[in-house]
Amino acid sequence: MTETGLGHSLPRKAAGPGWVARLALSPAFHRLCARIPGLRHIARSEGDALFEVVSGFVRSQCLLALVEFRVLHRLAETAEPTARLAQLAGVPVERMAVLCQAGAALKLLHRKGDLWRLTARGAAFLAVPGLEAMVRHHPVLYRDLADPVAFFRGETQPELAGFWPYVFGAGGAADPALAARYSDLMADSQGLVAEDTLRLVNFRGITHLMDVGGGTGAFLAAVGHAHPQMRRTLFDLPAVVAGARARLGPEVTIIPGSFRDQALPSGADAISLIRVLYDHADATVAALLANVRQALPPGGRVIVSEPMSGGARPDPATDVYFTVYTLAMQTGRTRSGAEIAVLLNQAGFTAVSAVRSDRPFVTSALSATVPADSVAKLSN
Repeated sequence: MTETGLGHSLPRKAAGPGWVARLALSPAFHRLCARIPGLRHIARSEGDALFEVVSGFVRSQCLLALVEFRVLHRLAETAEPTARLAQLAGVPVERMAVLCQAGAALKLLHRKGDLWRLTARGAAFLAVPGLEAMVRHHPVLYRDLADPVAFFRGETQPELAGFWPYVFGAGGAADPALAARYSDLMADSQGLVAEDTLRLVNFRGITHLMDVGGGTGAFLAAVGHAHPQMRRTLFDLPAVVAGARARLGPEVTIIPGSFRDQALPSGADAISLIRVLYDHADATVAALLANVRQALPPGGRVIVSEPMSGGARPDPATDVYFTVYTLAMQTGRTRSGAEIAVLLNQAGFTAVSAVRSDRPFVTSALSATVPADSVAKLSN
């Protein structure tokens, strides 16, 4: 074994790449693939996929420009020529032509004659809650990644770490404007998260659901539509829940508080944590799950829903986007379902059930149960 500069031991000789990777490293093999019809398609497909990775940042920036210039919005109303779109955006015609052509390559719009029109994908972009807000928020993340080498070495101070300071606790909680900024962005995309969570998790048998860290109540509002007889309680920081009453109405109980500093109120037979765990470090998550476990009765359930790492099967949506995003936030991390299951077991939950999501870029879900024969020490 050898020692690295960080004091970690490394094997003297690491295993080399597998045979498939060794073939892919050979220029002669690529030339052979290009000449054989059966392999030509595979080689071209892999080449396209590689260039998609290489050009990903430019694609996302073209999308941001289309959003900021409101090109998609304008085409949702009527078809427009390049010159008109350029005039409305204050962009030279030749540059707008390049942007629209890029939008067509991304299948967001298409041209018929001299007119640009919105495609089904472009229309879906405008219709999906939260996508536009996410794209307009991305420049913060992109600035943090301007020097990716320094970023991954931990030598930078990410802007995102200052964008969400309320996550750290009382400091941000005292700033209502900042809390509203966070809550609005989260609420914009909460519709899809709620839709998938309600589809993935069986809510039957739950009589009283408390949503911890539920912001302004977007998830509880969706639960109310799906299960109108269910009692609902919202628990979050005082500055965050201030805007929840108008959304939820008088039938929902709203309790301001911090799960870091106080015991969760008892009384609910299920507690939901919707996009909460990945905002926090392992120690905070362990303490929160213990707090949840203590607040639930025997047989009570906890529901966890958030984007999760692919774990042993890495997923581009979560293991590229969300893991890097949470790394920039510096407060938490994106975990796999298996990692969350371990944390749930350590907190005293059993019967952990994971449901595979067909949209991991939206959310994945786990549920677990307090053992029926347990006696939790409840505190209010």
